Amino acid sequence: MSRISLYNSDCVKAMHNIPDDSVDFILTDPPYNLGNFMISRDTNLNKMRENFFGTAGWDNLEYDEWVKAMDGFFEQSARVIKKGGTMIVFMAAIKVETTIQLAEKHGFYYKTTGIWHKTNPMPRNMNLHFVNSTETWIYFTYKTRTGTFNNDGAVLHDFIETSVTPSSERKFGKHPTQKPEMLISHLVSVLSREDDVVLDPFMGSGTTGVVCKKLNRNFIGIELDEEYFNMARMRIEAIVDET
Repeated sequence: MSRISLYNSDCVKAMHNIPDDSVDFILTDPPYNLGNFMISRDTNLNKMRENFFGTAGWDNLEYDEWVKAMDGFFEQSARVIKKGGTMIVFMAAIKVETTIQLAEKHGFYYKTTGIWHKTNPMPRNMNLHFVNSTETWIYFTYKTRTGTFNNDGAVLHDFIETSVTPSSERKFGKHPTQKPEMLISHLVSVLSREDDVVLDPFMGSGTTGVVCKKLNRNFIGIELDEEYFNMARMRIEAIVDET
């Protein structure tokens, strides 16, 4: 049985509870710090969905504050991850360079920047500019230049294409940046092994935990927001009950 540990806490504080060199794979989707940027742009905010991340309040730190927070996250990540461990961080394209610099400062080796393409994005602002249909993810290993890579001899591109999160994965509530299970399953399957320990310090709605349970990985999830934490806990518990 997979072991699952969940923390309703600030990620850096909660990560102090995780032993050194104990995590195989960190897969996470931290705040992109785009709230203030989006609010100041011509983006038809009055037509955005109610839980639009730009007005949620947790994505609008001042840049220096965000850098400090991310530096603390990478510092703790370097402590808990094993040598040869792997990390995937979803991030806005305009923050990729900064994210790589912070990760390398703490011993992570930059592998590549990939793209998640959404086949059915909401066509908001379609008469103003190109519809946003992509997000970036950054691939690192720790203290080595290679890590677990289960490709079974196939050529795997750094371009992943899926639909956005279906309604069937939102029955416990909605999260504004929720990733679909298909996307997360691909990354977990390729970059970790059964019984590995997978950590998501910005757990959100718990998709990584759901996937880890289905794929027989151990999971540690951390989420600061109590509403989202409870949503994630219920989703993961539902999968536990099914198995």
